[in-house]
Amino acid sequence: MGGQQSGWGGRPVFVVDGSRTPFLKARGRPGPFSASDLAVAAGRALLARQPFAPEALDEVILGCMMPSPDEANIGRVVALRLGCGHRVPGWTVQRNCASGLQSIDSAAQNIAAGRSGLVLAGGTEAMSHAPVLYNERMVHWLAALAGARSTSAKLKVLAGLRPGHFKPVIALLRGLTDPVVGLSMGQTAEILAHRFGITREQMDGFAMRSHQRLDAAHRGGRLDEIEALYDSKGNVYDFDDGVRPDSTLDKLAKLRPVFDKPLGKVTAGNSAQITDGAAWVLLASEDMVAKYGLKVMGQLIDSAWAGLDPALMGLGPAYAMAPVMQRQGLDTPDIDYYEINEAFATQVLACLAAWRDAAFCRDELDRETPFTPIDEERLNVDGGAVAVGHPVGSSGARIVLHMLKVLEHKNARRGMCSICIGGGQGGALLIERT
Repeated sequence: MGGQQSGWGGRPVFVVDGSRTPFLKARGRPGPFSASDLAVAAGRALLARQPFAPEALDEVILGCMMPSPDEANIGRVVALRLGCGHRVPGWTVQRNCASGLQSIDSAAQNIAAGRSGLVLAGGTEAMSHAPVLYNERMVHWLAALAGARSTSAKLKVLAGLRPGHFKPVIALLRGLTDPVVGLSMGQTAEILAHRFGITREQMDGFAMRSHQRLDAAHRGGRLDEIEALYDSKGNVYDFDDGVRPDSTLDKLAKLRPVFDKPLGKVTAGNSAQITDGAAWVLLASEDMVAKYGLKVMGQLIDSAWAGLDPALMGLGPAYAMAPVMQRQGLDTPDIDYYEINEAFATQVLACLAAWRDAAFCRDELDRETPFTPIDEERLNVDGGAVAVGHPVGSSGARIVLHMLKVLEHKNARRGMCSICIGGGQGGALLIERT
């Protein structure tokens, strides 16, 4: 089989299969599935159709940003629940929005180095289960109450209890706010809109198209990577339920700004949805492909990680894709299709603008000339996170899996997957269909 030399050096790395759950929109209360439930549901169907037993895996790597207290080292928990046995190591990675992509990159490095031959890698997140926490005042009060030894001491502590002690800490909101620059992810999107002159109409148009494309993909049967979920009440979940086929510019225009009131442009309608979901890919070395007669979906060619100002975190893909293109000697038209995760409509539009901006490419990417503009007809052709949702731990794995499906459906060769990362980073992965 051979295959192109891996960007990690050493042995080539192949993707042989993959699956994901439908992405389920959070609706104000914990959803029916925990993060491990989601990962197990997607992984069970995937492993059941393989010609090898789950115990044949060399490792399981799972990305997750917010596992519950009952899911410590969720990668190991899921590996055991999937029947991989005690001897298959399972571990967890966390790179915020790119945790799922990091798991794939980590697996590829181990395969390329000869340390592993078969790896299950992916990501999961149940954002609707993000905890609601006691605030610091309440924690100190509870500590004082526990430390009080006499009845009078306990009564004194009880007398100090105030309504402010009960103000909750919403962990999800804290997690989506950068602690260094003090900005929410939505506020960083507003900064990008201002910097690149992106209008509200452009954002809403991008969002509407994302919903239309996802709806068309569902109706056209182009999302066969989805495995149905079944809850304890017998309900079936078999599609991404945040999609709004009836989305229009008029409806989107009526939504108010969320992050920069009242004059901002970023709304709930042109932002990624809070969502629960999981996605996996199965990676294999060349000898494992031959041993088990596995069908190859594609080869992982190269990857890159980039750091940037956290206040501009949405530009991560522009920074991360550039070194891959340079190392591989490619320009924009050499890539058949792109998947850039849609944290915000304006964030993707800003990346497109940055790549065609001569000053940005010169000053930030060390390029003498800007990139050829990315054709938006080849970008997120079946919709993106604005419509699908963005369960932060799993989105990186979802875009890799779906890119492989797009290349297959379009009979195309080369795809680029990229994602922005809270905290000011970007990740990119180049794939070729074998």
